[in-house]
Amino acid sequence: MSKVDLKNLTLPELTEFVIHQGLKPFRAGQIFAWLYRPGIRSFDQMTDIAKEVRQQLAAVAMISRLEVAKEERSADGTVKFGLRLDDGELIESVLIPEEERHTLCVSSQVGCAMGCGFCLTGTMGFKRNLTPSEIVGQVNAASDWLAAHGKPARVNNLVFMGMGEPLLNFDNLITALRILMEQRGHDFSGRRITISTCGIVPKMRALGEAVPVNLAISLHAADDAIRDQLMPVNRTYPLDQLLDACREFPLPPRRRIMMEYILIKDLNDNPAQAKKLIKRLHGIRCKVNLLPYNENEVFPFERPPEERVLAFQKMLRDAGITTLIRTSRGSDISAACGQLAVQGLDDEE
Repeated sequence: MSKVDLKNLTLPELTEFVIHQGLKPFRAGQIFAWLYRPGIRSFDQMTDIAKEVRQQLAAVAMISRLEVAKEERSADGTVKFGLRLDDGELIESVLIPEEERHTLCVSSQVGCAMGCGFCLTGTMGFKRNLTPSEIVGQVNAASDWLAAHGKPARVNNLVFMGMGEPLLNFDNLITALRILMEQRGHDFSGRRITISTCGIVPKMRALGEAVPVNLAISLHAADDAIRDQLMPVNRTYPLDQLLDACREFPLPPRRRIMMEYILIKDLNDNPAQAKKLIKRLHGIRCKVNLLPYNENEVFPFERPPEERVLAFQKMLRDAGITTLIRTSRGSDISAACGQLAVQGLDDEE
């Protein structure tokens, strides 16, 4: 029989597992706390657990670990990891260090099925969902990197804006979030976790009811014609349905939904689109992040001039909408928004 990967288990599930092994329930809390410390690779390292218990666990269970197949560092300090999975597939996650926090951009799938017309990840196609341990394993890999490089802070902010559509891997996502938020492990607050979706409407309320995390919407257009062009998902869940789901989202007090809006020159960056966006967002407790497009060789879109970006921001702010211009990090190593794709990684090793 194959061994059980303990990093796939929430604390209640781990408790059931240890009881099934004939162990006392308190062992689950001990084991769980060890699993998410930097550098833990084997049961032998769990020094406050009796040797015979460690041997028993090693016979039936395993501690998975993602291999860093490639590491790239940006001039701005961003680090992109190419992580190899047990079946040989590859994913990317991005560590964005800042003075007061370290943010990790987490992937939820190998590739992506959404096919958004500006995102390099979509060119990979969809291969498979990540397991909970593979999602959580990205956080462990980044934590190990920080510890190995003498960084004082741990990963303390997660954004699920990496490869894949998180809400299409819903069950594994929720399990991973419960593991990440468990106090005995990484102990993430829901305020420090953001799930970004392109608009899988039926799963949005279920997300908010399952875990109190932040929600980000990849919006990128204020009318269906342009959004249909950019994002095929809009033909299934058009803007009216998506924004109604935002209004109904069980938002915790004092939080707002983040509307992500990539500004593309001569497509969605003009005053008429800003006016439409203001009208569309009426009644939604939100803020807008404007992202000037990151140009690449695959898609024909261009980045708008700075004055147009600032004019778009001013119109939204004048209408009372909190609007920030987000500076892309890691664009020199293809780690910025819309740039994650692992084609050619094997050839470069």
